[in-house]
Formats: sequence, structure tokens, C-alpha cells
Amino acid sequence: MIGAILAKRGVAGGYDAMNRHDLPAVMADWHDNAVFTYPGDIPASGTFEGKSVIEAWFRRYFEQFPEVRFEVLDVCVRDIFDIVGNNVIAAHWNVQVTSREGQTGRWSGVSIFTLQRGKVVALKDIIFDVGDEFRRCWGAA
Repeated sequence: MIGAILAKRGVAGGYDAMNRHDLPAVMADWHDNAVFTYPGDIPASGTFEGKSVIEAWFRRYFEQFPEVRFEVLDVCVRDIFDIVGNNVIAAHWNVQVTSREGQTGRWSGVSIFTLQRGKVVALKDIIFDVGDEFRRCWGAA
């Protein structure tokens, strides 16, 4: 059960860092060889490999969205007893954003984190609606 508490605390801290645009805090728990997958059919979509590449992606995200507000709804942990940091965590969230062009958007999603020794080695975002509002907010409509 301690593993679940630690994992949930870590997830909450990560989304708080996203809300503050605190890039060093966001990247602190990423493995050097991590893989990040972002959905959709926009230039920011795809699979990104390596911590420096992922950091550049988040830098672009913060530039595109000067206002970000994540609300974490649920966090599920595969191994509630893990204390080593080898786990899979799913976080269900809502986000409200304002783009640098002044477009506002709101969407929901799930992020699936794979951890090894407390570091994120894989993250896959699933966003429930990557339609017109999503593309417009990203400046890709």
C-alpha cells in the first residue's frame, strides 16, 4: 500500500509542476532513455525518444499553452505494494488550456506511466477528443 501512496503523490506533484510550467520539476523523474507518445494528427503528435527530446517537447507545450490547468480525477496503480519504483500508473485527468493565440480548450485524457526504479521510462497519453478544438488550440486547425 505504501507504493500506491508514493505513486499517487508523485503523479500529483508532476501535474502540479505542469500547472506551474516548472520544466525542471516535470523532467526530474524521467529516465534518460524514456519514450513519450502523444496522440493526434498535429505536429506535436508522435513518439519521442530520449529525455532531451521529451524535454524539448514539453518546452514547446509550455510555449504553446501559457495557461494550463490539470485536474487529476483518478490515479490507478498496478502494484500497490511496490516500494522500489517499478510500476505502471494510470492517471485520469481533465485539462483546461489557453494557447498563445488566445484559443481556449478543455479535454480529458489518461496518461499511462511505466516506471523503473522511480523513473518514467514510458508515458503514453490518451486524449478522448483530438478533434477540431484540440487541433485549433495547438494551432493546427
